[in-house]
Order: sequence, then structure tokens, then C-alpha cells
Amino acid sequence: MANAAALAPKSADMVRTKAAEKPKRRKVKVDFWATDLNTAEIGIMKRTQNEAASDQFTKDMELYGQTVIDGKREALIGYRQELWDGSEAFERRLVVRLFSETLGWRGTAEMMLGRSVQLSLAAGGRPVQAFTINIARHNQLIQLERSAMKWPFQTEKFSFFIQGKPSARFYTIRRKRFCIGADYDIYDQKGRKIGVLDHQLFNLGGAWMMRLDPAHQDKKLEAVLELFCAILKFNRAGRNHVRQMTEQVFRGRLEPDLDHDEEDLYTNPRRR
Repeated sequence: MANAAALAPKSADMVRTKAAEKPKRRKVKVDFWATDLNTAEIGIMKRTQNEAASDQFTKDMELYGQTVIDGKREALIGYRQELWDGSEAFERRLVVRLFSETLGWRGTAEMMLGRSVQLSLAAGGRPVQAFTINIARHNQLIQLERSAMKWPFQTEKFSFFIQGKPSARFYTIRRKRFCIGADYDIYDQKGRKIGVLDHQLFNLGGAWMMRLDPAHQDKKLEAVLELFCAILKFNRAGRNHVRQMTEQVFRGRLEPDLDHDEEDLYTNPRRR
């Protein structure tokens, strides 16, 4: 009996230790501003300071959102305004970038028009967007692609994989069929639901709450999903652009002259 009593406190301590070790779900909100007047560019920092902080913060970079984690702003989101708003045909490309609070570069998502038109032509003209994602301190260029839908009213799906050690991890992002906003479920390679992107309808600028299963929380996965949310802000306009480019190429009205930065992303790394 004495031995049992002596063991009881230890068992309680073990339970408390296991509870303490259990990872908590992070509250991640990707939030987009309703106006261009934001504290990142006005009041707290000047644009010249922003440009000096990172060579990825180009002169045409327009900040339009932020990532808030557990109530604290951890990242800023911008897009290359001149490329998207001031260009045409294959030179018009969506390039969004993720920066730390101190304007250090964390990641980039670039629309790949060549790949998008290729997939869209094979899908009979239905727009299939393709993006290349480059994450800081990660050797792989991650390919995020929209699935070609056979029927018009099928739910939208995107997929990508992240090369890890020792193996790759595959993910699917599927839009919910019956919901008021643009909510997406996240699935792993075994088809298990591991998270959700909850569209915040009553946010004036637009926002998504990212809720991942604590067992699957990973900084690289979170960075990809943050950039995915940043892309969603332009989702309809992006689909329309890919549709127009595909139709013009199909009808021979447009010579597909790719932007040189996009060409670089297709370059064979093993060439000699």
C-alpha cells in the first residue's frame, strides 16, 4: 500500500507533464486591409525604409495585408502592383510576397502563366491556375496548382507537396461545397482532414482564419497556406486572366511571350 501511495503523485505528475507537452492550436488570421492607409507604410515605417529592409521589397510592392498569430502581427503581405495592375498579356503576372514584421523576406508565390495556359488548353479552356512558391530556407520550389474540373459546378481544389526529411508530404485544399463564404478544407495524403481556412465574411478587406490540427502545425506549411490565402484575394481576377490568355493562344491571336522572370523558374537546373 505504501508503494502504491508513493507512486500516485508520480502518476499525477506524468499526466500533467503530458498535458503540458500537448501542442496547442495556433490562432492564425490572414487579414487584408480595406484601404491602402495602413500602419506598415504610414506612421510606423516609411516606404524608403521598407525598400532598404529587403531586396525582395521592390519599388512597385504594395502591402495589402498581414498575418496575425495569437493576437500578434507576425507577417506582412504585398504584391507587385506594376506587374499585375500595369501590365498586359503574358507580362501580367501575379506575384505576392510574405515578409516578417521587420520586412525580412519569408516567401513568394508567382503565377506561372506558361504552365497555367498549358493546363487550361488540356482542360478544354477551363482556367487552371499554377503557381510556384519559394519559401525562405527551403530548397524546393513548391508547385501549387488548381485541379482541372470536368464539370462547371465541381468544388475548387488545389494541391501541392512539401519535400521534407526524409520524405515528401502531400496536401489538397478543397473548397467547401455548401457554405456562404469561400471556406476551404485541408487534407493530407491519406485523405484525412487536418485543417480549415475559414473565410471571415464580415471583415471589410477580407480575411481567413487558419485552423490546423496541432499535430500538423509546421512553419513551412503555414507559410504556404498564408501565401495561398494571399492568392485567394485575386482568385477570380486570376482565373479570368488565365481564361483570356488561353483563349487568345488557342485562336492564334496572341504570341505567348513569357516574362523573363517566369522563364527563369522553368530553367533546367542540370543544364551544362
